Amino acid sequence: MDEATQPSPPLEPWAERIGLSREAVEDRDFRLLFPYPNNFAAVGDQTMHYLDVGTGDPVVMLHGNPTWSFFYRGLVEGLSDRYRCLAPDHIGCGFSDKPGNYPYSLDTHIRNIETWVETVLPGGEPFTLIVHDWGGAIGMGYAVKHPERIARVVILNTTAFPEGDMPLRIKLCRVPGLGALLVRGLNLFAGLAATQTTVEPLPAPVRKGFILPYNSWANRIAVHRFVQDIPLGGNTRSDATIQAIGRSVPNALAGKPVLIQWGMRDWCFTPFFLGLWKKYVPWAEVDEYPAAGHYLLEDEGEAILARIRKFLERPV
Repeated sequence: MDEATQPSPPLEPWAERIGLSREAVEDRDFRLLFPYPNNFAAVGDQTMHYLDVGTGDPVVMLHGNPTWSFFYRGLVEGLSDRYRCLAPDHIGCGFSDKPGNYPYSLDTHIRNIETWVETVLPGGEPFTLIVHDWGGAIGMGYAVKHPERIARVVILNTTAFPEGDMPLRIKLCRVPGLGALLVRGLNLFAGLAATQTTVEPLPAPVRKGFILPYNSWANRIAVHRFVQDIPLGGNTRSDATIQAIGRSVPNALAGKPVLIQWGMRDWCFTPFFLGLWKKYVPWAEVDEYPAAGHYLLEDEGEAILARIRKFLERPV
């Protein structure tokens, strides 16, 4: 085993290190939803948690904010019979380290994925990339730097372009002082996301699973930093990065199969953002789901899984 990767550590000290109780990570309902082994990789001075389930051609799944690899549990279950499913938690998210003094920026997250990919897929083999929410900007940031590693792309309600605006409820979470209170103090961003991102209400154990890693002020730091760093007219340090990514995406994905699965009742990544993908990646195959919201895998998981399986079965 590579020195940079680690198998699951003893549960109690690991849970304590990331600020969770043993009871929380051993909860029966949670383990039924998320029964996968925990894997860890060194990313600089931090430790990144990831799923590594199944064998076959690799499929890398990048989550957004305020989710974590838990978001992809259905795809992992449904694809791991034929594919090697890899889903990391960005630093600050899920079961990864959540440092307090850390440069939570788009550039940093892209570099982290570069390091992690070289750790878990060191042979240079191409892989399928699946992205959602912030995973789109991060994943496309990786793709434009390493197009030779990308075999196919699946896009789920996200953007990688500087155009567009954000909803008022997210803008409020960026207000100095108030944003920290709402996001880190009251847990309104992660908490409300688990109730306002689907068309049908999530079952209680699923809602609990989404917010499980974000159980304290300290553990919600990346949730807040992601909101502060949204590069949509916010004068953030990531504005120039998203502009460069957006310019490079068409060339980086040229000639590659692209599948877009879009929840049409997403109040955050509205159909306007779907229009950007259609504009800049016009050869992409697109399926629209009228009864799905931002967490579209929760609303239309079975249909999307079946569509992705068919997409992956075609030779590149």
